[in-house]
Amino acid sequence: MYETVTIERDDRGVAWLWLDRGDKHNAMSAQMIGEITAAANALAADDTVRVVVLAARGATFCAGGDLGWMRDQFDATPEVRREEAGALAYMLKALNDLPKPLIGRLQGNAFGGGVGMAAVCDIAIGADTLTMALTETRLGLIPATIGPYVVARMGEGRARRVFFTGRRFGAAEAVELGLLSRAVPSEELDAAVEAEIIPALDCAPGAVARAKALVAYLGPRVGAAEIDHSVGELVACWEGDEAREGIGGFFEKRKPGWQA
Repeated sequence: MYETVTIERDDRGVAWLWLDRGDKHNAMSAQMIGEITAAANALAADDTVRVVVLAARGATFCAGGDLGWMRDQFDATPEVRREEAGALAYMLKALNDLPKPLIGRLQGNAFGGGVGMAAVCDIAIGADTLTMALTETRLGLIPATIGPYVVARMGEGRARRVFFTGRRFGAAEAVELGLLSRAVPSEELDAAVEAEIIPALDCAPGAVARAKALVAYLGPRVGAAEIDHSVGELVACWEGDEAREGIGGFFEKRKPGWQA
């Protein structure tokens, strides 16, 4: 059914949603974005699923956007860029709105959209060797479509530390920023995830869904207006000279003009 993701289930009602492009460092293509959305919607509608674990095959959780997808955006029309940015935004919304606990299992690197996926997890557990970054501004872009979820998770003050610098940060700082719930040695990652699954299975699934919806209602608003604004901001960046210079420099393996 899917080519870029895999779903595995156990008899307890735990579903593992695996990003399955390990050979591509789980970089997100248009196909992968669509398949994650479809998988999230299917899991949301499945009453036999009690808990969802978002994980990734290979050495890297998610390297951000796929190079081919970025090349397509480089030459696309504003309408196509808006459609593609909207697809990513609503993929994150599908994960964020899951009416059951979403536990993230992160290893290797999580850049760009990978940070966005961590931000929509209710609980995110990372290997202590994990590296994260919001690298978009290095390319003349902004972390727009992931922005509502990242800022909601970190808060404005902490987001200011990493949202527009493009710098890399480790698992310990990610915990401090609120992106990760815990950081553990790599060999303890599965046990740490299991430790979060067990108490969730002791709770009434209907009550869990209502409690999660209540948190979303009481927390920072991430609705159609916020998503549309973030998509518009990204499209505006794509139309600007800085994106042309930054992304062009990336593909040409040269520094953009603003870097010494």
